[in-house]
Amino acid sequence: MKKDQDRYYKFSRYLKERFGCRVYKVSIDAGFSCPNKDGRLSKQGCIYCDNSAFSFNTRICPGPIEHQIREGINFGRKRYGAEKFIVYFQAYTNTYAPLDVLKQTYDTATRFGNVAGIAIGTRPDCVDEQVLDLIDSYTSDYEVWIEYGLQSIHRKTLQFINRGHLYEDFLKAVELTRKRPKIKICAHVIIGLPEETGRDILETAGEMSRLKLEGIKIHPLHVIKGTKLEEFFNKGLYKPMQLDDYVGLVADFLEHLWPNTVIQRITADCPSQLLAVPRWILNKNQVIREIESALSIEDKFQGRLYKE
Repeated sequence: MKKDQDRYYKFSRYLKERFGCRVYKVSIDAGFSCPNKDGRLSKQGCIYCDNSAFSFNTRICPGPIEHQIREGINFGRKRYGAEKFIVYFQAYTNTYAPLDVLKQTYDTATRFGNVAGIAIGTRPDCVDEQVLDLIDSYTSDYEVWIEYGLQSIHRKTLQFINRGHLYEDFLKAVELTRKRPKIKICAHVIIGLPEETGRDILETAGEMSRLKLEGIKIHPLHVIKGTKLEEFFNKGLYKPMQLDDYVGLVADFLEHLWPNTVIQRITADCPSQLLAVPRWILNKNQVIREIESALSIEDKFQGRLYKE
C-alpha cells in the first residue's frame, strides 16, 4: 500500500530532491500581452480569464521586474524559509514579444544569485524554433520550465471557451520543445469546463500520460466577476462544479497520469473579491486535504491506471 505522502508526485518533493533545500517559486508580471486579448486572435480572451485573479504580482506587487523578484525572494525566505528560488514569468503570454525583448526580460532573473530556475508561462501557439532556442540557452545554468496553457484536448471545449488554439498546436509545441531535452514541459489543464464529461476529462489525462510530461497543473474552473463565464452563470447556462465532484475527478485524473509527472498544482487561487463562484476554492488547504483524503480512503495513487 502506498504511503499517503507518496500518492502523487508533489512539486515540493521534486524540488527538495532536485535542489536539496526549500525552493520558492516567485510569480512575475513582466508586462506581456496575449494574442487572444490584443486583437490578433480576438479581443475577448478566454471566457474565464481575468489575469488579475490568477497572477499574484499583477495585483499585489506591481512595478519593475527586479522589484517583483526581490520582493518575492524576501517573502519566500521569510514566510517559507526558502533558500533558492524559481522566477516564474506568469502573467499573460510570456513568449509573445520580439526576441530581444524576451531576452532582456528573462535575463533579469539571472541577476539574482539565489535564483536556481526560470519558468515561462505561455500559449502553445506562441513558440517557435527561435524562441525555444533562446529559452534553451538558459538551461546550462538554470532549471528551466516552459508551462503551456492547454486546458483540454477537446476541440469542442477549446472552441467554446474561445481558447484560440487547438490540441494540435499543443502537440506541435511539445514536439518543438523536446528537440531541446533540457527544457522541462508543464501543461495546465482545467477540470469543470462547460459541457465536459468525466470521460472527456479522463481522455485529457490519458493524453497527458501518453506524452510523459515532466509536469502538470490541475485547476478547477471558477467564475471570476466581469468575465464572459459570469454572464453564462448568471443566465443559468453554466453550473459550477461541486467540491466533491472536483475531488473525485482529480483523484481519477491522477490515477491515469504517468507516475513520474510532477504535480505542480491541484487547485486554484483567487482573491475573494474577484470570485463569483464556487466559493469552496477560497479554502485551498481544505481542497488539498479533501483530495489527499479521497486518495487515501480509496487507496488510489498517481499512475495506478497508467499504461505504457
